[in-house]
Amino acid sequence: MKACIYHGIEQLAVEERERPVLPQGGAVAKILRASVCGTDLRAYRSGSDKIEDGRIIGHEACYLLEDISPEIKGYEKGERVIVAPAVGCGECRQCKKGKTNMCDTLKTIGFEWDGTFAQYCAIPAQAFRMGNVIRVPEHVSDVQACLAEPVACAINAQSYLTIGKGDAVLVFGAGYLGCIHAELAFLSGAKQVIIAEISAKRRQQAQKDVKGVVTVDSSAPDFKEQIGKVTNGSGVDVVITACPAGITHKTGLELLNKLGRMSLFGGLAGDGHGFLDSNLIHYKEAAVYGVHASSAEHNKQALDLIATGKLDVTKYAQEYPMEHIGQAMKDLIAEDVVKAVLSCER
Repeated sequence: MKACIYHGIEQLAVEERERPVLPQGGAVAKILRASVCGTDLRAYRSGSDKIEDGRIIGHEACYLLEDISPEIKGYEKGERVIVAPAVGCGECRQCKKGKTNMCDTLKTIGFEWDGTFAQYCAIPAQAFRMGNVIRVPEHVSDVQACLAEPVACAINAQSYLTIGKGDAVLVFGAGYLGCIHAELAFLSGAKQVIIAEISAKRRQQAQKDVKGVVTVDSSAPDFKEQIGKVTNGSGVDVVITACPAGITHKTGLELLNKLGRMSLFGGLAGDGHGFLDSNLIHYKEAAVYGVHASSAEHNKQALDLIATGKLDVTKYAQEYPMEHIGQAMKDLIAEDVVKAVLSCER
């Protein structure tokens, strides 16, 4: 089979690999569509000490079950599924609380296991045992299905933020997940949603894709003053940093209202130190939340939003043959596409 192999910074090669062997208690699936995560792009641009040389990367996908272990009940060959890629052990304290994405021995498809930038992928037995394998409704397209997992990560982040009527929400970053955060905030009843973005190209695209959003240039010298004008001086109640820039943590906290909530959604390269003012958190009685990956339940919620038409994800997608992964990465870096989706089945 053809597979996209990670060999380090800016080194992704489409190579021939053996089709995966059926894992005991697991399955082998054909990959119909796989989308490029910001984590994949960051590993391509800057490297990752979490991904070993020779790994097949990718973890956002629509799978078609082909070979299924006899131990698995309730699934059939030919069914389409998505897989919540962060798989917990089921035994540690966090798993027993239902926060399986925070498992002490978490394993993730595309990191500890070979991933979805390939024609076939093995689904480990643990993914079935933990309920991470989720059927895709017939009317949901392959592209829609593969774009559900990042939505699940945004749902996880917003579960802490209690966004509701009257809230003003500021999202840093106008990539796919920045826009999804904006859409989810509106669905939760936010009065106003602002996307702050350096790139004029991305601001223009976000304005087109997210109905009702206000976009602001976060690199402008009077950026904070602009936020004040947009909110009529009332400030923002929620801040979400959906980009890998530490300065947004500092600026976001400064803009946050008293009793505000902030999600540090975008991961940072390096150690991430030195961006938060603890006195501001203290005196504003602000709540600052981290977030990592998603659980099976978050993925079910994401798929339901897509299946019921409450969330349109296809408008963000641009498809590429898997062999053109290099071009997809270049286009993402150039901000010519919002979300790259690979056709892997050929």
